[in-house]
Amino acid sequence: MSRRAEPSLSKHERRRLEAQPWRGPQRHYDIIKEATIAVVVMALLAILLSVLFSSPDKRPVTLRQWADAQPAGFVQVALSELAGTSTTATYGPPFNNASGSVQHLGPVSIQRFFGVSWPIDAPRAFVIDPLKTLPSRHALASAIRSWQVSTRSERTDWTKAYGKVVDGLGLSASVPSHSSPSAGPVPVLLQSLLRMAQSGGLDNALVSHGTFYSSDYSRPLMFLGDSATSQPGSYWNRIVAAEHLLSSQWGVMNETGSWPGQPWLWLYSMWYQVPPMSTSPNVDILVIAIMTALSLGLLLLPFIPGLRSIPRWIPVHRVIWRNYYRRSGSTPEGTAGEPRA
Repeated sequence: MSRRAEPSLSKHERRRLEAQPWRGPQRHYDIIKEATIAVVVMALLAILLSVLFSSPDKRPVTLRQWADAQPAGFVQVALSELAGTSTTATYGPPFNNASGSVQHLGPVSIQRFFGVSWPIDAPRAFVIDPLKTLPSRHALASAIRSWQVSTRSERTDWTKAYGKVVDGLGLSASVPSHSSPSAGPVPVLLQSLLRMAQSGGLDNALVSHGTFYSSDYSRPLMFLGDSATSQPGSYWNRIVAAEHLLSSQWGVMNETGSWPGQPWLWLYSMWYQVPPMSTSPNVDILVIAIMTALSLGLLLLPFIPGLRSIPRWIPVHRVIWRNYYRRSGSTPEGTAGEPRA
């Protein structure tokens, strides 16, 4: 508290003084004019800053663009979905019970603790169900029926046989129209899916899948993302690298192109570049744990001995409030002339 204290007034006296008419100087004030000027100035400033610093309006990347640019690459990823070997199919919780992308913090796996909360059966979600939305054709209907009544070993043999046909193709190559008898219904399924993607139908089929949110783009993004790990030169990888969005490019905080990103995310992105996180398969959970510990340290700073004394050891506040200390006089902490904590 300051040495000089204001005289205390009773509630009745304060009300009496506040009710007295103002006898001081007066000047004309046009609140409509002030408000109009403020709105116009702020609107112009917002438009100017939006032009200079706003995010670019990038067109969405679609499965149609991918299928047109890299037909063989699209079919190869679709084959991995059908075979159950894609990143999504082998990911683990919250999508399935696999373990391909399960991360651990010591002996603890938070993913497994919460379990499968958003189940995805990759062959059905990315191939079979979209194909069922197409107009009925005998060859396609027969192929879908054959796949659904087949055993697991038959499906494995079919996908391996068709993999020998398409895996050696360049990503931008055309997919052969002839089918291998040992591949069963797989060629018909995947060639139909390719034509569906090239027509734009697959984008709509994966976005609208009967959930409350009719514009859920999770599945198209997961389908595209499965090409990122299996195909270094995939259509998706090229776009992401060109926009500087890879994790090695500090993509967590970057904006598309050369536009300014989110600088407040630099601390999150930094840990992805620092060993051992940069080479760890558990990088995401490690970064979350580090940021949680730092956030708790900041939140509990007033209660942590030693850390709470830093302002006394490094009195930056005296520089910031130097005018106050110059007027009131600098005195030892806790004495009159300086506010108490």
